Amino acid sequence: MIVCHYDFVVVGGGMSGVCAAIAAARRGVKTALVHNRPVLGGNASSEIRMHICGADHHMSAPNARETGILEEILLENKRRNPEMVYPIFDSVLWEKVHYQKNLTLYLNTHMTEVLCDGDRIEAICALQMTTEKSFCIYGNFFLDATGDGVLGAKAGAEYRIGRENSSQYGESLAPEKADPYTMGNSLMFKARDMGHEVPFIKPFWANTYTEEQLRLRDHSDVTSGYWWIELGGGERDVISHGEELRDELLKAVFGVWDHIKNGGEHGAEKMELEWVGFLPGKRESRRLIGDYVLTEKDCLEGTRFEDAVAYGGWPMDIHTVEGFLNESDVPTVWNQVNGIYSIPYRCLYSRNIRNLFLGGRAISCSHVAFSSTRVMGTCAVVGQAAGTAASMAVTRNMEPRKLLDYVGELQQELLKDDCYIPFVVNKDPADYARRAVVTADSHIPGCDPKKVINGVARTVEEESNCWRALIESHPSILLSLPEKMPIREIRLTLDSNLSKEITPSINQSVLSRQKSGPPQELLKEYEVNILLNGKVVKHMTAQSYGQRLQCLFPGRTDGDAVQINAISTYGSRETTIFEVRIY
Repeated sequence: MIVCHYDFVVVGGGMSGVCAAIAAARRGVKTALVHNRPVLGGNASSEIRMHICGADHHMSAPNARETGILEEILLENKRRNPEMVYPIFDSVLWEKVHYQKNLTLYLNTHMTEVLCDGDRIEAICALQMTTEKSFCIYGNFFLDATGDGVLGAKAGAEYRIGRENSSQYGESLAPEKADPYTMGNSLMFKARDMGHEVPFIKPFWANTYTEEQLRLRDHSDVTSGYWWIELGGGERDVISHGEELRDELLKAVFGVWDHIKNGGEHGAEKMELEWVGFLPGKRESRRLIGDYVLTEKDCLEGTRFEDAVAYGGWPMDIHTVEGFLNESDVPTVWNQVNGIYSIPYRCLYSRNIRNLFLGGRAISCSHVAFSSTRVMGTCAVVGQAAGTAASMAVTRNMEPRKLLDYVGELQQELLKDDCYIPFVVNKDPADYARRAVVTADSHIPGCDPKKVINGVARTVEEESNCWRALIESHPSILLSLPEKMPIREIRLTLDSNLSKEITPSINQSVLSRQKSGPPQELLKEYEVNILLNGKVVKHMTAQSYGQRLQCLFPGRTDGDAVQINAISTYGSRETTIFEVRIY
């Protein structure tokens, strides 16, 4: 048994766990990420290949895409993986974690036991299947990002499985009577055009489907699919019947493909199966209970929480009970939310386990609210919020609940790292730029230079919140400080077009909406000058490398102004800067 000690232990390497672990490690916290699969990403990995959905709802909500660490990862993938090949995305995720200082990655490592001292987790026991090594991993704080809430359940954390009745939280979309039903699991497939007719021989074990049976399930896109090939959550729960459900899903996938190839005119004569998943993507199982339970009302009315740390916006996407077995019902009902809603910090820690943070799809929600928060874009920003909170808990030696007294500080740290929190603006007292006078040699009407210090780093409704100018004139923006100050860091938030999808996907309709490479709106090359009494005392040339958040470290340089000169973009005729911070 190998014994290890960490400040913060994250169990589960999906998008939420990845973002949480990176966020904590970047703040100097000794962090472990324990994941029982060979690749990171969970449902977004090459093992499952689900695109990362979020508040933008496939571009139907402008300027709603999640930023922060998730945006950093997806933009790096756009730059390095223009054809959106999933195994390459796996490597981008691995690189971000493996080479992150203060972060130790345990892949292929399955948690087998949780050691507790009363209402605190002391350690987890885990087996690394590739090396046959056993670990006992101690931590001061833990995050359950397992998806199934396994860590919390083993530690004795309160949780819920199934649907609450409508009267419990006053939810019109909940059933009249509570039940243990959840959404089910799905297997994905991908097909490719071979340029010539390709036969398909149906395996003897595959199911048979008629057009009548599939009448409520769209199968017109034969390049990939289908989320509605979903089983479990009714008579068979998705955890204890997981292997059986996988086998049944394989029968369903090959049966659906047989129908597409041999069951009528579907335009698939030249298509062949390129890939079929063997690891089902899970939607719902345990939901851990925190100090607050997010509800339908919060999603619909956009409740303003003083402790808001993340946001969602995906519809309350409630799937039919029994999924694919329920042929007489549509596979899901899209219950639209009213724009973007906030998620409070109180949903991100356990109500009864004192050192347990919650992440991913197991955060504290009702079944109805969960149907919106469960998507990976939302899970990722929730994870970054939890990881940032954990770093504060370590620094202050303070239990998660007690951090509520410092939630304003948590919010400001998240904004600094390019997370968005509705109705929360930059009030960082350490940011010199907030006291600057901002001018520019040109700007597009409605995009005044002073907007780079208005505290909001994205377009919100009709407010642009940015400086924008034509790139052909190599425009310049100047932030004049009230006095000479020691400048150690300059942060710029650029425009990566938060109205467009940049997620990996096997779905051609999703990929067809994307352009190869970094978003053209991003500033590509630029210069930064630190001035003192009108003279340049520090000159820096920089490239964005396709990233939205730029951090420059000039070393301590005394100056009374910062000038930014735009040189080129990735294709746009306009250059845009949403925010400038100076430290």
